[in-house]
Amino acid sequence: MTAKKINVMIVDDHMVVRRGVRLVLQTCNDIDVVAEADSGEQALLLCRQHHPDVVLMDVKMDGIGGIVATRSICRHYPHTRIIVLSTFAEQKMIEQMKQAGAMGYLLKDASAQEIVAAIRAVHAGKSVPAPPVKAAPEAAATAPISVNTNLSKRQKEVLSLLAAGCSNEEIATQLTISHATARYHVSAILTKLGVANRAKAVALALKYGLIKP
Repeated sequence: MTAKKINVMIVDDHMVVRRGVRLVLQTCNDIDVVAEADSGEQALLLCRQHHPDVVLMDVKMDGIGGIVATRSICRHYPHTRIIVLSTFAEQKMIEQMKQAGAMGYLLKDASAQEIVAAIRAVHAGKSVPAPPVKAAPEAAATAPISVNTNLSKRQKEVLSLLAAGCSNEEIATQLTISHATARYHVSAILTKLGVANRAKAVALALKYGLIKP
């Protein structure tokens, strides 16, 4: 008898983030992405339709936002587990999401392995600890960027296609380059950004404004 898959819903107002996370989860035989939402309001509607086991929830979105949406989902669908997937690691935000009922807190630059492990953990009833709290916004604003964002024009073009979910072969076709050259550019981007996979590269690209949402 085949084990039941973990049904997951992704909630984020950036399509490229949702696409990147979906690509990561599609590689897992025990996880199925059943819905995507771009707002808290849509998340509530789709939760009623699909009853996901786990929701990956952004916090800062237009409308009711992730905190209110998490509180409502936990109240009306107690068997659905919430994992925060946010750009920010602020103590107040972490506490608010925890009080709303979230069982885990990840940053958007988490690795694919960390995201998958968190989903499996909360589905099994375990909590996922929040990341270390970052400095206050004023201090963070003056901190130097810790990744190499000096990408060439071609690399930014490749990165935009990665965000659109293109494979190396599709990138080669779109840019009229060889498959080997496309693979080289993808590898160079991951090396420059200091990441291990495409989803993390897309998340960092959004964070530092290297590509447009």
